[in-house]
Amino acid sequence: LCWGYLQSSSVVSLIGGMLTSVEDPAESNFLVEHADLYTSKTSGFWIGIYRNVKGQLLWQDNSALDFVNWSEGQPSEDQLDYCVELSASTGYWSILPCSSQKGFICKKPKSKLNPLLFALYLFTDATKDKANGHLNMWILLTLVLIILLGMVFMIYFAFKIKTPSDTARKERWCCRQIEYSHAPPERDNESDSTNNEGKNEHSVV
Repeated sequence: LCWGYLQSSSVVSLIGGMLTSVEDPAESNFLVEHADLYTSKTSGFWIGIYRNVKGQLLWQDNSALDFVNWSEGQPSEDQLDYCVELSASTGYWSILPCSSQKGFICKKPKSKLNPLLFALYLFTDATKDKANGHLNMWILLTLVLIILLGMVFMIYFAFKIKTPSDTARKERWCCRQIEYSHAPPERDNESDSTNNEGKNEHSVV
C-alpha cells in the first residue's frame, strides 16, 4: 500500500488529525528517533508543510515555520509546487513530487482521554516490500473474521442456554396437566370402592 501527499492528508483528516507540524528541536528529535526505526519500511514520511497562494510555507494548522530542519540546498525555488518529506534515516526535510509514495506522520490534538499523539503510518515505498502490504491486509481480514466468529458463537451459546430452561418449563407444565387429568379418575375409583363396600355390607346383612 502506497500513499501520495494528498491521499495521506485525506486519511489523517478522516481520523481527526493532520500531517504533523514540528515546532521545536525537541519535537524534531522525538520524530527522528521513532522514524529511524522504520528505515527498512520507507525512506521518508510526509509532514504537514504546504505553500499558500502567496508562496509562503506554512504548517497545515496555518502556523508559521518557526523551526526548520531542511536538508542542504533545500527547499529549491524551482520546485515550489512540491511537498515535504522527513527523511526516515536523517530526520532532515526535503521537497519531493507530491505523487511520491511515502509513509506519513499524523498529529492529533489533545483530548480528555489521550495525550498529544504522534502516529507513524507506515506505507512502504512503491519499490519496497509490496508483499508486506498484502500480508497486513490478510492479518486484518483474519482478525475481523475471528471477531465475527466469536460473536456468532456467543449468540449461539446464549440461545442454547435459554432453550433448556424453556423446555424445562414446558415439561413442568405438562406434568401438572397430567396430574390434573389423572386426579378425577382416582376420586371415581375411591367412590366406586366405597359403593362396593356399602353393597357388600348390605349383602352381608
